[in-house]
Amino acid sequence: MEPRVSLITIGVADLERSRTFYEALGWRSTSKPEDGVVFFQSGSMVFALWGREELRKDSEVEDSGGWGGVTLACNLRSPAEVDAFLERAAQAGARIARTGAETFWGGYNGIFIDPDGHPWEIAHNPFWTVTDEGDVVLP
Repeated sequence: MEPRVSLITIGVADLERSRTFYEALGWRSTSKPEDGVVFFQSGSMVFALWGREELRKDSEVEDSGGWGGVTLACNLRSPAEVDAFLERAAQAGARIARTGAETFWGGYNGIFIDPDGHPWEIAHNPFWTVTDEGDVVLP
């Protein structure tokens, strides 16, 4: 297997509410409401929203209804970009769990929680490169 992720799908309670939220963050989708799933291009991968119950059945897992032990992340080019993105998330309806601040490892980050309880780390890692296309390159 090649070491890459090509698709991340998160389960949501209300597909239209979640689509509206992510579009308010700047994501765009050509998915139709009748498709029952929303796909967003995210660099070289795809980010998807799907009804939580449908995802549970398809994934063959038990859904306890709580946090699934996964945090999504977006790495940006500067602490100022982190703060601006967190503000945009708040305006879109996210709960800001932690405002932007310096980290113990030498970076800068904050956390927002989307309408379905999925945590997102918004970070600037000065040791990684973010290309003009938004791709993250490890040293």
